[in-house]
Formats: sequence, structure tokens, C-alpha cells
Amino acid sequence: MRLPPFVVPALGLTGLVFTAGLAAIPLQPAFRSGVDVVNLGVAVIDKAGAAVTGLKQDDFAVYEEGKKQELRYFAADGAKGDGADATGSDGGDRPPLHIGLVFDTSGSMAADMELARSAAIKFLNRLPRAEDMTIIDFDTEVRTATYTQNDFTRLVARLRSRKPDGWTALWDAVGIYLGGSQDQAGQKVLIIFTDGGDTRSSLSYVDLLNALRASDVSVYAIGFLEHQPSSVRTQQRLQLSQLADLTGGQAFFPVSMKEVESMYDRVVAEIDSRYLLGYISSDRRTDGAWRSVEVKLTRPDLRQVKIRTRKGYFAPFVAPPKPRP
Repeated sequence: MRLPPFVVPALGLTGLVFTAGLAAIPLQPAFRSGVDVVNLGVAVIDKAGAAVTGLKQDDFAVYEEGKKQELRYFAADGAKGDGADATGSDGGDRPPLHIGLVFDTSGSMAADMELARSAAIKFLNRLPRAEDMTIIDFDTEVRTATYTQNDFTRLVARLRSRKPDGWTALWDAVGIYLGGSQDQAGQKVLIIFTDGGDTRSSLSYVDLLNALRASDVSVYAIGFLEHQPSSVRTQQRLQLSQLADLTGGQAFFPVSMKEVESMYDRVVAEIDSRYLLGYISSDRRTDGAWRSVEVKLTRPDLRQVKIRTRKGYFAPFVAPPKPRP
């Protein structure tokens, strides 16, 4: 275990979550430090739902606020990328993969806990190339710890030891992960296992969306909604879908282990085939404004595929100098 776990009560969490989950998230994540690089994890999906592999840097075009940007960094498929420098380092290998798992252990998960626990363990076991795995399990409290592959048995024991109880601090749990991942370089993927409800967080849903916009984390949400009241099921489904879509990820709502297994194949294949694109914005203003980003493919034969990536980012903000008296 690389980092000791800590426990954070959800009530009274506002200062910590707003600092860790929002204000401290870097507004321009980079493949390497010291360079203001906007990086994008991009999934390219064909009509059958399969990941499209083997694309090159010249197959992509990136537009910020409608203006084409020059790609500086590119990495794909675990191979050395094309262009100036595949990952912003002297080696051309794919950047490291960091996995986050936000796992709901609140009382409302009682009917789905066994399925969710088995699904989470099997999923993590399918990602042996992950450099580390950060587990954030939560109910009324939020607890977090980071493990290496060598600590996998301890990770499994942690998940199996949790019993469903307490309220649901989902937004706080995701916010804490975002703050803790700010210094990780490379590809960051967050998997959320939950029933989608939140009854305890200090961080609002709107503030969480802003925190996600300011991050370079890709979210995949696994929603266990089968045993949720019909009065809230639709809203919970929409919120989990929005969290994923905003970051270029995807939401799934399985009701059986068979559906979970099928979901694994799609998500793992997509994570392993995501393209990492980086550019230095031609807009050098430091006004903190939201900038929309669109990724397109240049090849005519790929017009029917779907591209999933984050929708944009917040520009850096530097306060203007105060006028002299």
C-alpha cells in the first residue's frame, strides 16, 4: 500500500472537498510538468460499439472554440506514437494508467452489494497494466487508500470487508478522488460503482460537474438501479450518465453478472485503446474561462464512428495586477 487510508466524515466536509475536489484541480493537465498542455483521452467507437484501433496522429484534428490546434503529443495502443513526441518524454511509450474506484457501501446498496463487490473485483483484475489503483469507499464517511498491483489481495480484502450501512456521500467521494489525482501524470480513469443516489454530501452536484470539467479524468459509471424506488431511478440514471458523458466516458446499468461480464469487455477494450492527444492552446489568455474542445477524424472512411472525449476545459486564471494608487 503506497498511501495510508484516511477517514473523512461527510458532514463538515465542505472545506476539504472544495479544496481537494475543485480549487486544487489543475486547469491544464499535462503529459509532463512545466508545459501548459491540454491533454485529451479519446475513445473512437465504431457502429458495432467496438473500439477503433490503429489510428495515427494525422487521423485526428482538434478544435478549440472552433479554431484548429496543433497537436504536440500523441500516444495510442501501447505503441510509440507519431509526431513530435508521443508522450512528452524521451521514451515513446504510452503514459501510465491510474485507476480510481469509487465504491458505494451505503445502506441503500444492501440488495446490490454482492453483485457490485464481485463486479468491482473482477473488473480491477482485468487491468493488470494499471500503475496503481485508488479505492474510495463511502457511506456517511469517505475513506481512501491507494494500492499497487502487488497489493491486490489487500485491495480485495478491503472491498470484501465493507458492509452496507449509513447515508450516501457520493458527490463528496468523487470530489475527493479528483483532488487526490491532480498530481498523477498519464491516463486517469475513474470507475463509479453505486446506486446513484446522494443523501449526505457537502459538495453539490453542480460543483461536482465543475470539478469534473476542470479535470482530465475519464469517468465510467456502473449504476445498480434495479432495487431503487421508481420515483428516483430516472434522475439517478440521468445524473450518472451526465458524469460519464461530460468526461468522455460511459454509463452502464447492469442487473446481472452476465451483463457485467459483457460490460467488462467493452470498457477494458476501450480503456486499452484510448488515444491520448495533447496540444498547447493558441489562446494564451489567462482569464479562467471555459473553452469548448472538439475532436474530429480527418479520414473520410471514419465519418460514421463515434468519438468520446471531454467537452472542454477551464483556461488558467491569473489575476490582473492591481492598479497603483
